[in-house]
Amino acid sequence: MLAAGRLTPSCVDSRGAAVDQTETPQRGIRSGLPDHADVLSTGFATSYAGIIVFIAVATEGSFAKAGERLGVGRSAVCRNVQKLETQLSTRLFLRTTRTTNLTQEGERFFENCNQGVSHLVEAMNDMLDLRQGPPRGFLRVRSTVGFGRKVVGPLLFKFSEVYPDISVELLLEDRPVDFAAERIDVAFRDGLIEDSSIIAKQLIPMQRVLCASPAYVEERGLPATLEELAQHDCINLRFNGRVAEWDFKVDGHARKYLPNARLTFNDPELVLQAVLEGRGISQMPGYQICDYIARNELVAALRRHVPDDRGHYLCYLCRQNLPSRIRVFVDFMTDEIRALNQPCLGEFNAGHLETGRQA
Repeated sequence: MLAAGRLTPSCVDSRGAAVDQTETPQRGIRSGLPDHADVLSTGFATSYAGIIVFIAVATEGSFAKAGERLGVGRSAVCRNVQKLETQLSTRLFLRTTRTTNLTQEGERFFENCNQGVSHLVEAMNDMLDLRQGPPRGFLRVRSTVGFGRKVVGPLLFKFSEVYPDISVELLLEDRPVDFAAERIDVAFRDGLIEDSSIIAKQLIPMQRVLCASPAYVEERGLPATLEELAQHDCINLRFNGRVAEWDFKVDGHARKYLPNARLTFNDPELVLQAVLEGRGISQMPGYQICDYIARNELVAALRRHVPDDRGHYLCYLCRQNLPSRIRVFVDFMTDEIRALNQPCLGEFNAGHLETGRQA
């Protein structure tokens, strides 16, 4: 029941003059709009600010109080409501000199809008919680095959124990990663990162070392120069669809070498296994062979020609507004992987005698 008083339009301008809304339908007839307006197609024409103001007026029961709650003037509240009513072709409020009440259409609109705004508030709080709250959610991670198997994969078990509310999917691929198309959160990549849109954090050096087993060295020796590689049984890796060249540094200049191989694999673990069994020699990344060199199960060759460090990198798209699940994963992997790093080119195999056939 409306309180006694003179019936006025929903809005009054700043001079107190009534805004003429006599042409505004009372029963929700939306002239010029389709019967079932598509949210996506009409969204740009919808005054979201008007909806927020409308809810404030309906909740407070007053244009002035709604303005105080929103921190804007009464005239701004009036303009937003008037614009919204015009867009909807519907009167939302019945306003007297004493009270402001919802029309029947306004009550229905308020009920629907209030639910929608509640969902929006929940969605915003959920996003803030992902950024600032306890780490949780889903991570999609990519890594090169060798680094993923040897380094990343084993660390995921410990990560899951520390952060049980984060689910991780690890994908092992040697091809370049497309963060957007594949919805990748974090990727581990080898070598130089030239894409300026990617945040690349170097984890450990990417040392590539030419190695052979002690049994192979006993039988065939080690090459002393790059030219002597042609006399040895070389094992190649097919990486990302092509055979990977071996990198060296000679007299301060980078040199690439593609040996004639007896064996070629597209799996770095198979390359390592073949070398350990004495099938030949191969150039492999430090993370893969450090432990074997330390245990004298592999012997490093051509140490003076080890190439420049290219680095192993942890990559993601944006540093700003990083969800807590990604932030803790980046920090965890950085600390754990750097702790695992070993100086592969140190004094390993110091007891192995240097001969004219060894480097």
